[in-house]
Amino acid sequence: MQVVERYPNGIFCWIDLATTDPEAAKAFYSGLFGWEGVDVPIPGGGVYTMLKIEGLNVAGLGTLDPGMQAQGIPPFWSSYIKHDDADGVMARVAAAGGTVIMPAMDVMDEGRMAMFQDPAGAIAGVWQPKNHIGAQLVNMPNTLVWNELQARDTDAARSFYSQAFGWTSATDENNYTVFNLDGRMHAGMMAIDDSWGDVPSNWAIYVMVSDLTDSLGKVQALGGNILVPATPAGAMGAFAVIQDPQGAVLTIMQFNGPVDPPPGY
Repeated sequence: MQVVERYPNGIFCWIDLATTDPEAAKAFYSGLFGWEGVDVPIPGGGVYTMLKIEGLNVAGLGTLDPGMQAQGIPPFWSSYIKHDDADGVMARVAAAGGTVIMPAMDVMDEGRMAMFQDPAGAIAGVWQPKNHIGAQLVNMPNTLVWNELQARDTDAARSFYSQAFGWTSATDENNYTVFNLDGRMHAGMMAIDDSWGDVPSNWAIYVMVSDLTDSLGKVQALGGNILVPATPAGAMGAFAVIQDPQGAVLTIMQFNGPVDPPPGY
């Protein structure tokens, strides 16, 4: 088991869930992935939960902002890109045509965080680590293995991430784009078309599982929904899109062979 100690700049390093019912969400993801929740008090009140495997951080969980709840925004997962200069990234985000939703701010002694929206409409975060480097375990069963931009304007998104983060990209014959940074394939992109309905542009997260059929059985037993049933992904394996009981959506995927080793060092 390789433990990540430091992420390169420009690579996704963390995911967290904003939910209406943290205790119920902890129970669901504990049953599905074996994640252990450890609550960390937040100055001023409330808690942020670190989700762990064998004591190592894999994801986070917190309460969905009441203002968002009042607007009818459902629970959602967020993805964060590591960078040692969050303020500089936000300047590049604005220059590249993105929108700064939350300027860089300190999160206790853990790090510095910012949020942005790309020109295609998807929202993501930037994490500048201090004490918290991000996920210590990735690219293994029951952890983050892939981040995928599902966009309504892939050309605008491709240009934006090239300017803001220095990503290069390659698009295959099936119109699937892979983003690269310093020779590493680290994220993907696919176009949203009319068949998707009103799904907004978003950064989807993929969690690796050992047995997709078994995991889908757990999703249903734990009160979740299967939005897209087990679907072949070419020679790579198979995936399914699930929804937790509170409404947050993520993708789970079983691979036919080994995946890339974790990034960082």
